[in-house]
Amino acid sequence: MSESPVPVIDTPLEKKDFIRQIVRDDLAEGLHTAIRTRFPPEPNGYLHIGHAKSICLNFGIAREFSGVCNLRFDDTNPAKEDPEYVDAIRDDVRWLGFDWHELRHASDYFAAYYLAAEKLIRDGKAFVCDLTPEQVREYRGTLTTPGRESPWRNRSVEENLDLFRRMRAGEFPDGARTLRARIDMSSGNINMRDPALYRIKHVVHQNTGDAWCIYPMYDIAHALGDAIEGITHSLCTLEFEDHRPLYDWCVDNVDFMHHPELLKPLLAREFPLEADKPRQIEFSRLNINYTVMSKRKLTALVGEKLVDSWEDPRMPTLQGLRRRGYTPAAIRLFVDRVGISKQNSVIDFSMLEGSLRDDLDSAAARRMAVIDPLRLVLTNLDENHEESLQFANHPKDGSFGQRQVPFSRELWIEREDFAEVPPKGWKRLVPGGEVRLRGAGIARCDEVVKNEAGEIVELRGTLDPESRPGMAGANRKVKGTIHWVSARHAVEAEIRLYDRLFLVENPDDESEGKTYRDHLNPDSKRSVRGYVEPVAAQASPEQSFQFERLGYFVADRRDHHADAPVFNRSVTLRDAWAK
Repeated sequence: MSESPVPVIDTPLEKKDFIRQIVRDDLAEGLHTAIRTRFPPEPNGYLHIGHAKSICLNFGIAREFSGVCNLRFDDTNPAKEDPEYVDAIRDDVRWLGFDWHELRHASDYFAAYYLAAEKLIRDGKAFVCDLTPEQVREYRGTLTTPGRESPWRNRSVEENLDLFRRMRAGEFPDGARTLRARIDMSSGNINMRDPALYRIKHVVHQNTGDAWCIYPMYDIAHALGDAIEGITHSLCTLEFEDHRPLYDWCVDNVDFMHHPELLKPLLAREFPLEADKPRQIEFSRLNINYTVMSKRKLTALVGEKLVDSWEDPRMPTLQGLRRRGYTPAAIRLFVDRVGISKQNSVIDFSMLEGSLRDDLDSAAARRMAVIDPLRLVLTNLDENHEESLQFANHPKDGSFGQRQVPFSRELWIEREDFAEVPPKGWKRLVPGGEVRLRGAGIARCDEVVKNEAGEIVELRGTLDPESRPGMAGANRKVKGTIHWVSARHAVEAEIRLYDRLFLVENPDDESEGKTYRDHLNPDSKRSVRGYVEPVAAQASPEQSFQFERLGYFVADRRDHHADAPVFNRSVTLRDAWAK
């Protein structure tokens, strides 16, 4: 069991999709008295947004039907696995709002898998093969031609047991032999053409050390792990649909339910043994445009320093999205909107961004910040003028309360809120024109100050005293309203402006001889120095705000400090990529 409490998640209306309907039908027919699911990631990288769909589905179904969900690490390939990834995965699951019933590892069952393999050998359903990997591929055949049987396929049970035990003892080098299932080399499903069950790998394992030098293949480990844990519904993505016959073959031919002696090595581990026959059900994976989700490509982005790290806010990893300012509620909302189906499709990135906007619109307090500052001096105020104005923290929710915002003679405004030569329809500040300063009154621009290079460095103007809050002219109409921060009180901050990592919808498309590297967006990250109102600087790491008129921003979880604020742009107020 995990150590931390499960975050509270609001229970939505009853969800309806084909998997949940299967679960309802199975319960109604009495096939199960309790639902058991699992989330089985391989710890060879960080989880990405695609995994969020599986997490929400497996843990969600367990919660909705008063069942349990295990977190099981598929640690059968120790050469590619790292404890760093294990810690990140555990963190991601909890962050999304879920907790596991039992924390398991495929390696917990290595001894039982080994006994299961010996049973298959004794039953004449597995053999030790000496073919090289290249020869195995050659013998396998194609989709239109049957495969050929290995010359080692008809070894005796005694010889196979001897060789397998010697494999276990470490007598043979990597790749010298494999244990293969004896099924059907003419099967129309290539996965059933005597697939490998075990391979030799002299690699130290992070959990079992050097206790093993043979490791089970994913197909047998996954199927038998589900059976050992009594998983009722094994939910996986569509690419495993063709593996389902092999999944069922492994479960049926090992048959833990009728051969409990195979589970004796686990009794010392004090694991509850709920052996059962699980049912594999496939659903479409989550594909999003303007991104890549191949672990190989994500690893390359990090390794080649094309991004800063696995938790770079431009990455589709859950760690990256979290640092970008995505909330668990927004990701769960996104998964709900995508839905569960058997139809593969590509989801537009704007749906993910829209889910975040919808969540933060109600959940994020408002603050004022200026990211491209231009000084505005109100000359009719005393040089030492200083006051505190009251602002609501949220325009739609009084429960957020109110805050005091300092106001003084010198302000920072957005450079883009002033135009010396305004375009048609311009409603913000111009020379000789007026604009409303949010919550403070109406200001007029009287003078534009430039440096020797002709660049605008300062505006000088006046504040209409009759337009101040509570005065008779406070409601006088002007065309535009802009935000500001007091130059005397504002806190300088690093503002990181993030955007989509790729410029094209399908970065994986290599039809024109280009790779995803050629489609990187050079403007996906810009860092500027801006100013925030004092209360914003006091934000806690990972606290989100709407910076008025600018977008939603989050205090960086690693670099933000009250005396040196760092904010990441999570998403703009509107879809800037809309066609």
